[in-house]
Amino acid sequence: MIYQLVQQLVNQVLAAQLIEREDEIYVRNQVLSLLHLVDFKDMEVSEESEIPDLLDQIVEYACEHGIIENIFDAKEIFSSKIMNCFIARPSNVNQLFYEKYQQNPKVATEYFYQLSKNSNYIQMKRIRNNIEYKAATQFGEIDITINLSRPEKDPRSIARERAAEKTNYPNCLLCVENEGYAGRIDHPARSNHRMIRLNLVEEAWYLQFSPYVYYNEHCIVLSEKHTDMKISPTTFSRLLAFVEQFPHYFLGSNADIPIVGGSILSHEHYQGGNYEFAMAKADSDWTFVMGNFSHVECSIVKWPMSVIRLRSKQKGELVEAGAHILTKWKNYSDKAVGIIAWTDGIPHNTITPIARKNGDLFELDLVLRNNRTSEEHPLGIFHPHADVHHIKKENIGLIEVMGLAVLPARLKEELEDVEKYILGKTADVANYHLSWAEELKAHYHSVADESNVESLVREEVGKKFLKALEDAGVFKRDEAGTAGFQRFIQSL
Repeated sequence: MIYQLVQQLVNQVLAAQLIEREDEIYVRNQVLSLLHLVDFKDMEVSEESEIPDLLDQIVEYACEHGIIENIFDAKEIFSSKIMNCFIARPSNVNQLFYEKYQQNPKVATEYFYQLSKNSNYIQMKRIRNNIEYKAATQFGEIDITINLSRPEKDPRSIARERAAEKTNYPNCLLCVENEGYAGRIDHPARSNHRMIRLNLVEEAWYLQFSPYVYYNEHCIVLSEKHTDMKISPTTFSRLLAFVEQFPHYFLGSNADIPIVGGSILSHEHYQGGNYEFAMAKADSDWTFVMGNFSHVECSIVKWPMSVIRLRSKQKGELVEAGAHILTKWKNYSDKAVGIIAWTDGIPHNTITPIARKNGDLFELDLVLRNNRTSEEHPLGIFHPHADVHHIKKENIGLIEVMGLAVLPARLKEELEDVEKYILGKTADVANYHLSWAEELKAHYHSVADESNVESLVREEVGKKFLKALEDAGVFKRDEAGTAGFQRFIQSL
């Protein structure tokens, strides 16, 4: 049976063009070695399963025969090592990438994306478990994802992770040293991980895909150096240089301070991809002119958060205009709308920037952020407020800013209980959902049935996420907020 599984896996990677036919015996022997097999019995293969399914079966064989321990991390490491047998070294991957880039940048990224999926670095089998849908709003269709792709570790793995000897290699999950790293109990397996070398404003950067993609070709662009996140004019230059090289991609950065920043602030990195979010499609609320930048088109985006959009044919003009806005914003206070730039020497204002190419124009969206807290809002004044925490409590980072909610796995079952409650069935509704469930039941009791209750609840989840974005907006979309936004624009 194991010989059949190995040959099926080899056949599938051949079909996926991860290897050439002349590599077949070599790579098969590499896999046999990992399985402690010293011979191979050529057996007829009756069916062809997908690569992830074959990996699962081979890993299970390894557990049953004592080759590895039957714990999550050990299985991940072993699976990654198997797939590494089939992937070219980074230098070869980069050479082929740039050969394809000469044809077309899109051809190059499609090749690398397919490689990352076929190698099981991007684990599509798990990602397909995610619940994904769109919710209509007055700002366009926003994306909702309930993240079910990250499997939970078993208690033995968690216990071993706590007891494991700590090491600073690699420094973090984004460091370049992750490429080809086997992994360990407290660090994910990366044997099958590859990166593309980039030059952004004469600096060494790397392109990889997120192993848990949330949208098409969800990529990460990371610095060769392990340095803290920092939003600066150089940030704008890098983002625009990237979209010039890859005009079918957008690229943006999480903000560089806690609460409004991303989950990893210790390593400079950006996120992008081949996807158009609702924010990118949004129209302008109103336009304005900055006196020193008359060749830059400036507008306020019709969006629940506070977004300035700059457009120009020249990257340099956008960088200068963006730098001017950033400098002004970092020191801008307006107590009438709750914006205070500094408290006891601690900065509160920063920007989430997103760059894209739109025809022959470069676009730079600058989302104004503030991370101040208060007694009423201890997690952040411009952060999802308590009334939406039962749906979305985590930071509003770059992906959420653009209109994609990444929601916790717990919601899958919890929302099913809310649906039952609306229909009057016995349901174990979580306490933090109960008042919301009662509101929905009162509102939908006459129209909800088995055929539509799921869509009704999904629509209401979309409203909650929209409210979370509105909470994160520094200038609210009301009379006071609009006047405040206009005062800031006038200060420019």
